[in-house]
Amino acid sequence: MNDHHSISIAVLSENEDDVALINGTLRDGGHAAHCHWINRPEKLDRTLATEHVELLILNCDRYSDGVRQVIKQKDRFKPEVPVIALRKKADEATIQEAMRDGACDLVSIGLKNRLQSVVTRELRALRAERALNSTIASASEYKRQIRDYMQSSSAAIALAQEGIVIDANDAWLELFKAANIDEVAGLPLMDNFDAESHAALKGALNAAIKGKWAKDEKLKVKSQIDLGPGNELELEFQRIDFDSTPSVHVRIAPPDKSKLEPTALVHDALQRDPTTLFFHRAQFLERLQKRLSRKPKSGLHVLAYVKIDKFAAVQNKVGILESEEILAQFAEVVRKRMHPRDVGGRFEGTSLMVLLERGSARDGQVWGQQLAKHIDQSTFEVGDKSTHINCTVGVCAVSDVFGDLEELVAATVDAYKLGKEAGGNTCFLNESAHEDSKLQEYDAIWVKHLKSALMDDRFMLAQQPIAGLRRDSVEMYDLLVRMIDEQGNSVLPSEFLPAAERNNIMKNIDRWMIKAAIDFCDRSNADRVFVRLSRQSVIDKSTLGWMEREFDKRKFDCSRLVTQIPERDAAKHIKQTRDMVRKLRKIGVGFAIEHYGVDQERFQILDILKPDYIKVDGELMHSLMTDSNMQNAVQRIVAAATKRNIKSIAERVENANAMAVLFQLGLDYMQGHYVHEPEVVLQDGTDSVKRQSLEELAAANAG
Repeated sequence: MNDHHSISIAVLSENEDDVALINGTLRDGGHAAHCHWINRPEKLDRTLATEHVELLILNCDRYSDGVRQVIKQKDRFKPEVPVIALRKKADEATIQEAMRDGACDLVSIGLKNRLQSVVTRELRALRAERALNSTIASASEYKRQIRDYMQSSSAAIALAQEGIVIDANDAWLELFKAANIDEVAGLPLMDNFDAESHAALKGALNAAIKGKWAKDEKLKVKSQIDLGPGNELELEFQRIDFDSTPSVHVRIAPPDKSKLEPTALVHDALQRDPTTLFFHRAQFLERLQKRLSRKPKSGLHVLAYVKIDKFAAVQNKVGILESEEILAQFAEVVRKRMHPRDVGGRFEGTSLMVLLERGSARDGQVWGQQLAKHIDQSTFEVGDKSTHINCTVGVCAVSDVFGDLEELVAATVDAYKLGKEAGGNTCFLNESAHEDSKLQEYDAIWVKHLKSALMDDRFMLAQQPIAGLRRDSVEMYDLLVRMIDEQGNSVLPSEFLPAAERNNIMKNIDRWMIKAAIDFCDRSNADRVFVRLSRQSVIDKSTLGWMEREFDKRKFDCSRLVTQIPERDAAKHIKQTRDMVRKLRKIGVGFAIEHYGVDQERFQILDILKPDYIKVDGELMHSLMTDSNMQNAVQRIVAAATKRNIKSIAERVENANAMAVLFQLGLDYMQGHYVHEPEVVLQDGTDSVKRQSLEELAAANAG
């Protein structure tokens, strides 16, 4: 209370001197009082009806009505306004009597300080009550508006608090076949969806509560109830405050009806094998040819040949007719582990063929290994019978070394045969082409181009943001390399890096990258940039000295750089890696292990190398959403990293479902096309930095 708050007070007394007394007393206490003199009851009615009175002060010794009558009269107009009674003398008995009749307090007329305190107290209480009532009214109106919106929307909408449904509209009840709100309210939201979607749902709900879920982002889930073809729904999440509690507004986006048109469904069904739901051989080969005619935006294509081991034994156990159901279940497992850009077909008999789009041939091999491992740990049931099966996978990277599709398919099948000869239940990568004379001719051409590009400075830097799942305060980028050919076209790393690896040119590219990273830091606000070091740089004793001299020459803040080495290379050359990391850390350079967690949970390597970051291998992301064993494995990795104060980064995050699961599992950061695709950093004559996506760069080159 201060001079800026004018108090409107009705003073009930037959003597006008009381008005001046109260006005002066309150002003002395810092209250700017505006007093209305009420000398008879009928005047009180008019004042309460027309004025914004906040307080009544009644001189019980000089007014015709007592406290009880004044309270009754006042309540007809402003029941919340307090009444303070005055008497010449007040004791405990008279105070109690006045308060019993409805007064807030009784004050002796001569006690000015007490009157000031009582007025301050009652005004504060009145204004707090009014503010509370206003808030309650606003909240009630807000709740009414939310409910009106939910009921008027044709989309299915529910409100969830801590994962429990507290309200839902009629469209939601109709979608999930509930008779009324009582059938869904108070139950977990998860109950409406298939178990394989639960991890992503939990992550999305938590991310929404923490403000980390984009408003227009959609989560793809499967319903517990059969909703027709695909049985897939798209959920949108938004945090709101409902009943003063953080809640999540869950909206199911209307389905794309064009995909459900009978003609489209029939056309698609005719192209697919009815057992596996993969494309028929002819349709698959047609799509395979089209895909291979254009190279991926990043990475390369890897062809995989997948077949159940000893299928005859499966037929003997479950029967010839029922064995087809086992094949269908097997195909479903394969499909769940495919990326949206992958394409698969039933190639022949019980074999499947899948064209994968991955970062490297090794990633294709990891995909096959993870598939074989998952199948080995699964139980397949048909009727009252159950069985365990294994599978063998052959993979081969698509390369210009192969003259045509026939050679590529033959090499992939050969890889499968080698895996089968080794006992099956494995994945075998065909690397025999590495010794092929044709590859040597191919490499000779690339070596010439690589050396020319290094001489002419035709390498370019591409940056990919690393986004925080828990925090956004640190601006980090993963730096990648692109090569520009003599015609000015961008060449992807998957085309030239394998040749550079095979011909001992990688350390030259690594040094170009270090220099480019320093330039990038000079021109940007990046807090931290990640640069890969190849195996060749790790084992080259001159690498460390060169880096230190370069940092000194450029006066570079080394804390902005993080070197990263693949787990396999770090483990294979553990001594050289440890020595390099120790020396780089002394000058402030950070260290990350990338592609971590595929082979096994190598926690010992974390204790030996003590990285600042681990990058969980991107190949794990493809099956993470639906594979609970994989989720548990990643969670163990995150727990081990957290225990050692190591930050975790997920590689190659492609969609909202993966992000939601990662959020739930506790990872710190993520990178991939879901965050942002790589952008090439170009320099113009003004020495500024431009960023273009790879599509824009390709379009510019084509023009």
